[in-house]
Amino acid sequence: MTTAISDTAAQLAHAIRSRECSALELVQALLARIERRNPGLNAVVTLDAEGALERASAADAALARGRPCGPLHGVPFTLKDCFETAGLRTTAGYPPLAAHVPQTDSTVAARLKAAGAILLGKTNVPPLAMSLQTNNEIFGRSNNPWDLERTTGGSSGGGAAAVAAGLVPFDVGSDLSGSIRIPAHFCGVYGFKPTSNRVPGTGHVPPPPGAPRMDRQLCAYGPLARSVDDLALLMPLLAGPDGLDTEVPPLPWRAVPQREVAQLRIVWRSAWPGVPTARAVRAAVERVARCLADAGAQVEEGDPGFSRDELMAVWSDYFALASAAMTEVAGVSLPVKPPPGAPGGLAAWIGVQHRRDALLQAIDRTLSQRFDAFLCPAVITNAFVHSAPRMPFMLDGESVDSRFADHYLFPFNLLGTPAVVLPAGLAADGLPVGVQLVGARWRDEELLATARAVDGVVGGFRAPPDPAG
Repeated sequence: MTTAISDTAAQLAHAIRSRECSALELVQALLARIERRNPGLNAVVTLDAEGALERASAADAALARGRPCGPLHGVPFTLKDCFETAGLRTTAGYPPLAAHVPQTDSTVAARLKAAGAILLGKTNVPPLAMSLQTNNEIFGRSNNPWDLERTTGGSSGGGAAAVAAGLVPFDVGSDLSGSIRIPAHFCGVYGFKPTSNRVPGTGHVPPPPGAPRMDRQLCAYGPLARSVDDLALLMPLLAGPDGLDTEVPPLPWRAVPQREVAQLRIVWRSAWPGVPTARAVRAAVERVARCLADAGAQVEEGDPGFSRDELMAVWSDYFALASAAMTEVAGVSLPVKPPPGAPGGLAAWIGVQHRRDALLQAIDRTLSQRFDAFLCPAVITNAFVHSAPRMPFMLDGESVDSRFADHYLFPFNLLGTPAVVLPAGLAADGLPVGVQLVGARWRDEELLATARAVDGVVGGFRAPPDPAG
């Protein structure tokens, strides 16, 4: 095979269409890499090698017959073990679902298959995708390809590790409070959380099969990949209504012009007051802001239309109400203890939604009228050593409460705005550090165009060391 298995999905799709390699050769090469690398990573937890080889042979035969090819014809991928896949186990890392084999595909799985992609298997998650780290009683712990003693992050940790280590060119995750962006930052890959309800969540667990849908605002579904171009390739295939998820509007994916760095208007902040943020993380944001300014972009230090205090005042009440509802309706609780205080009923929910509207209006004005994106940290530190859930971790030599880990992430779930994490080099300890770009709602296409321009300044993907060379 002349094509490198470390190529991007776009490059691999082109190589297959132009007969530089076959889908079967590519699947065989990736299965061999999974066999070699995955035992140390535990990223891919359910593998369908036989089915993938059959589908690859069928893809090559179709190409030989001159049949029309989808944009991902013959390209292998994995899925977070929260998206249901017909005939292939889907557990969400949750012991009661250890033997759950769905009869139908989730919308995400079905759309990728329809585009010609070949599913290799499923990637590891914490139980019901509710943890900062990726570990569960069914499959055990996933390890970071940069340092096996460190976490991949959660909850799309298996997918990020698989993409970083070259097991697959892309995976698709879900993000309720940073679950795409944390692992992207920790593993050194690209992760995109689109505008909430841009991609259907049909067939995603949680909620468990048959349970009521608890969230209609926070969670989003998007890709993990090794380039911005792959994010832009995948999103038009994933986005749009499916007739089942009633929250997804009929908003077509638009083509937007490429952007030059000198055209960009970026507002940035390297740390929010009151949020402990590692020196390496702050330095990465400051370096990117400085490089953008040197390249001619309009760069201004500031907030995205609101302060952290304004955001936290709304979030504390929102989170308390949502946590109480989850406990009452679904019988489960969020892994983080809600703020003290007795939540109210429907009137309190309406009130907190009204206050949320004010934040939405503020960020929409800032990121659609004055700036193209808000640049900030993704996570307060780079990947930390494996630890028990919700335990403090070390940040610049000091112990920090893990509740701060997602403080640059959940605000953009609360507001539903799109956000992308880009690799921004390595810290002094040799671990990857990412930066986050946030855009205005429903302007995902513009945010990815901005991210592509910024990425040219940041430096791009770096592969982690391969123990076997």
